[in-house]
Amino acid sequence: ACFRLLCSLLIPALFLSGILCVCLVVLLWGIRLWLQQRKKQLTSAGKDGKRPLLVAFFHPYCNAGGGGERVLWCAIRTLQKKYRNVTCVIYTGDRDATGEEIVEGAFRRFNIKLTHPVKFVFLEKRYLVEASLYPHFTLLGQSLGSVFLGWEALLKCVPDIYIDSMGYAFTLPLFKYLGGCRIGCYVHYPTISTDMLSVVRNQDTRFNNAAFITNNPLFSKFKLVYYYFFAFMYGLVGSCSDVIMVNSSWTLNHILSLWRAGACTSIVYPPCDVQTFLDIPLEKSTAEHSIVSVSQFRPEKDHPLQIRAFAKLLKEKRLGQQPSLKLILIGGCRNQQDEERVNNLKRLCEELEVSNNVMFRINIPFEELKRHLAEATIGLHTMWNEHFGIGVVECMAAGTVILAHNSGGPKLDIVVPYEGRITGFLAENEDSYAETMAYILSLSPEKRLEIRENARRSVHRFSDQHFEETFLLSVEPLFK
Repeated sequence: ACFRLLCSLLIPALFLSGILCVCLVVLLWGIRLWLQQRKKQLTSAGKDGKRPLLVAFFHPYCNAGGGGERVLWCAIRTLQKKYRNVTCVIYTGDRDATGEEIVEGAFRRFNIKLTHPVKFVFLEKRYLVEASLYPHFTLLGQSLGSVFLGWEALLKCVPDIYIDSMGYAFTLPLFKYLGGCRIGCYVHYPTISTDMLSVVRNQDTRFNNAAFITNNPLFSKFKLVYYYFFAFMYGLVGSCSDVIMVNSSWTLNHILSLWRAGACTSIVYPPCDVQTFLDIPLEKSTAEHSIVSVSQFRPEKDHPLQIRAFAKLLKEKRLGQQPSLKLILIGGCRNQQDEERVNNLKRLCEELEVSNNVMFRINIPFEELKRHLAEATIGLHTMWNEHFGIGVVECMAAGTVILAHNSGGPKLDIVVPYEGRITGFLAENEDSYAETMAYILSLSPEKRLEIRENARRSVHRFSDQHFEETFLLSVEPLFK
């Protein structure tokens, strides 16, 4: 009787599920056909009678002026140089500026001049991808928000080739299956990484894993399940790509383990403006030593580690009869939270009695940044698992002896021997940073000069020209 009851309930349920699945497939197919029709109506033929190939970049913050934006503008310039019948489109949420102002800003900040006009598609729902909207379950909230933002983009313009250049992987299936586009992406940083999973699994307290979670085994287990679910979904949407470009070996390892699409994944180092720093002389004055750090005042950059290691260096008098020493922290403040962070760092300097030796230079013009780098002996970087490290490359090009964190991009790609010669140093904690700074300062000027020369020669691997070559090789399958 029980079996008969089960069958009588199960068979209609399966039948109903089958009908719903068929309806869903028909609906999605209908949407795809409708979008294709819309595409034909909205795009007109060029002067030669041929319809241009639309290549769209999804970059909601294209006017931000960071390393990710430099990649975007270099990529567009490269495509315009190579392909004649291509129109580049940028989906952006920067509605406070006109297209002309955005292009002018790119030229002013990065000295990148485009050979042809760019079409901008302005999006109204960018607030859906802002972290502040999701105090909890931020990763999931932003990812779902990006799907709605992607849908708005798709309705406004259906491209032939879609490239996500800002890390919104959840938009990829939308453009592939509904838009019928060929899909590429440039991954600066995986939305979730195996390192993030291990931080939660080991109950480590970090900036993205609060103490109240690490102290509660139940919360930790729940967060771990949530992270594993998210990593599975992230892998699923990422594998929709036809071409995957990553910015470093560190990012490559994570994307290969999460997306499992090795055949179409390659490293394309971001274009660093090394040329700008090559006119800085490598010979330095030894009257005063300065240690310079260049990075935004964000929690993951770990400025407190820099200050504590510097204080240890001064306190333990490792310097002997060395000239006076200064730590100069150069960075951008994006908002009030960043400014509060700087105030906390100043309080830390007072506590450690190093305020007279530490300078803060916030939102300074490029020429002043260049001057500080020209005078500096050591370039300092402390972020754990930095995905690449454009600032590290710039310090090396400018002729500082780099001391970076022994992880991520600096460890695997940048501060590595070049032609068998040392290019810089790596450290992990307060003690090793203090010891290595003392060691660098104890070297003879000749030895430091040799390291600087090696470093400068090595950074040509990260030039604009090298980016153009590897980028074109990677995206070629999308244009066949």
